[in-house]
Amino acid sequence: MARKKKNRVKSGDFVLTILVLALVVFGVIMVFSSSYYSAINDTGDPYSYLKKDIIWALLGLGAMLFCAMFDYRIYAKAAPTILIVSIVLLGLLFTPLGVTRNYATRWIGVGEFTIMPGEVAKIAAIIFVAWYLSKDPRRIKSFTRGILPLLGLCGLYFGLIILQPNLSTAITICGIIIGIMFVAGLNILYLVGIVGLGAAGVTVLILTDEDGYRLKRLTSFLDPFQDPLGDGYQVIQSLLALGSGGIFGVGLGKSIQKTLYLPEPQNDFIFAIIGEELGYIGCLTLIAVYIVLIWRGIHIALNAPDMFGTLLASGITIMLALQVVLNIAVVTSSMPPTGITLPFVSYGGNALILFMGCMGILLNISRHSAR
Repeated sequence: MARKKKNRVKSGDFVLTILVLALVVFGVIMVFSSSYYSAINDTGDPYSYLKKDIIWALLGLGAMLFCAMFDYRIYAKAAPTILIVSIVLLGLLFTPLGVTRNYATRWIGVGEFTIMPGEVAKIAAIIFVAWYLSKDPRRIKSFTRGILPLLGLCGLYFGLIILQPNLSTAITICGIIIGIMFVAGLNILYLVGIVGLGAAGVTVLILTDEDGYRLKRLTSFLDPFQDPLGDGYQVIQSLLALGSGGIFGVGLGKSIQKTLYLPEPQNDFIFAIIGEELGYIGCLTLIAVYIVLIWRGIHIALNAPDMFGTLLASGITIMLALQVVLNIAVVTSSMPPTGITLPFVSYGGNALILFMGCMGILLNISRHSAR
């Protein structure tokens, strides 16, 4: 009797799975700890943010499991359609469906359901650029057939997102696209030129801002104590939280800054609460987990069975690394405030579901890698 042919599909990257689940559980705990007083102040229910975060974590787990089982090569066939959908969603922000919060229109809402097109645009850009460059790897060597079209895509995304306004997400998406181009073989001279032109363009955009808002955000981090009750307030409270934590922290749940001193502690500045409650050791451990997770992403990209898988895994890993670095840099006043969340840990359903789904894609790529 003929022996059955062995299935070449593996179970996936075990280390990546454990790290992601650990980060999500840790994130739920820290969202509850950091949001306790904000939740009472906002809704009267100290568990309101916790309840929502648990629901989003479960939805994210479902997305992760689905993407881990869904053959990643199918994304290549739908790449142009995914790109068009993301652009349409960005355009819908400027219709009555757009929801404005804190002077920015970044959400599309229908009743209680909201979606952030900027988050969708990140994975759409990754899938499309990975498909475009893997379909003909020689494109990256051609300025007219490879580099120029992708720079045009950067410009399109940047223009649609900056109108929200959301400079940080616009820069992040452009960084992801350029990063994938570099992995695909972009000439280093082109890379330097593109980065230089991009930096010059952002500088002009900041300097020509009529109300000077972007310039204030850019310069406030240099010396936040110049305006301690204005532009520098949130960063100062963040630094006070980190400094109060010391080596081992004041203890889980015992943060002082979360008692309505640090605005929105469960969102972009949750790393400051982690530093206060768990100290330098806690921050260092969290950073170490992210480093190992990024390493696993690089490992999966290097061992992917085809170029599309390599570029897709690279794009997801670049997105993860960029957001971790940018978020921690903002919290430590190493760069201007950006509004970038800390992956898997910060409060926010769209970002959590997106990142867990992306980890599922990485798992699927690893399942198809050679043994």
